[in-house]
Amino acid sequence: MMSAAPPRIRFRDAQIEMAHGAGGKASRRLVEGLFAPLLFGGCEEPLADAAHVSINGTRVAITTDSFVVKPLRFPGGSIGELAVNGTVNDLAVSGAVAENLVVTYVLEAGLPTEELEAEVRAMAEAAQRAGIAIVGGDTKVVEHGKGDRMYITSTGIGRPIPGLTVAPQSVRPGDVVLLSGPIGDHGITILLARGELDLEADICSDTRSVLPFVQLLVTAAGAGVRWMRDPTRGGVATSLNELARDCGLCVTVFEDRVPVRDVVRGACELLGLDPLHIANEGQFLAVVAPEYVDAALDAVRSTPGGSGCAVVGEIREEPAAVVLGITAYGGTRVIDMLVGDPLPRIC
Repeated sequence: MMSAAPPRIRFRDAQIEMAHGAGGKASRRLVEGLFAPLLFGGCEEPLADAAHVSINGTRVAITTDSFVVKPLRFPGGSIGELAVNGTVNDLAVSGAVAENLVVTYVLEAGLPTEELEAEVRAMAEAAQRAGIAIVGGDTKVVEHGKGDRMYITSTGIGRPIPGLTVAPQSVRPGDVVLLSGPIGDHGITILLARGELDLEADICSDTRSVLPFVQLLVTAAGAGVRWMRDPTRGGVATSLNELARDCGLCVTVFEDRVPVRDVVRGACELLGLDPLHIANEGQFLAVVAPEYVDAALDAVRSTPGGSGCAVVGEIREEPAAVVLGITAYGGTRVIDMLVGDPLPRIC
């Protein structure tokens, strides 16, 4: 009997750098070149933020995420709230409703109890708002100076939305790209909270559950919803590049239609950054069949906080596997994903 061929390891970087955790090209090299061959059995399916699996004939969705944001608290949110919303959102854009959450706290010795209590309260309140039950967890403590005060890992389990299948293979030429609202708020808020930019601005993180928007979108246009993603690390550009690569089609972005607040645009101009690469924690992208676009827009815009939903692009056949930006003047540029993240430790 012939033995199975050993996994093909393609990851050749000599050591792990910050870029490997940023959600860009370096992250893909690590996941696809090392983790996938050894842990996922050489699975050829596109990797997503949540997995749908069958357990004794029952279909469930599961996702896990770690949160290492610095600082722990920032205008509009905190690490505890982020840990709930990020997990709920990964399930929502996979087509599932979050039901239960298991959390792990890694705490640094010397952390003031009041800071820990604040984050536990923030997590409990966010879970209540999102309608998800926290059913278990774990706590570890590391030596002073070894844990940057607090890290949180959250694992969520959800029930798939009946009749909904979202996958890059479902995307077709002529489909339309929707964006739920203004981009870049979270990443720029974290930057300003660190004091790394001498700029005073009235801006808050957009961290929130996107599940209410997704549920209304599916109710209005379920048969026409092809794909969804929440553009966190790496921003809209990274999410759309992953889509273009996985579906083999061209994703065009009408750049003048992408909603961006003036303060975000101004900060990006000062730093030489592209808002399309800045992280978000309360927005989602969706690809919808053209005949369902009006219904989809009306559904999302009818929800509090969804008035900024806009059509920002469309799917074309060529150039294949590319994200193509189209400017207000008709010029074009290739929008690539970055190797790393210009703003590390944002979630």
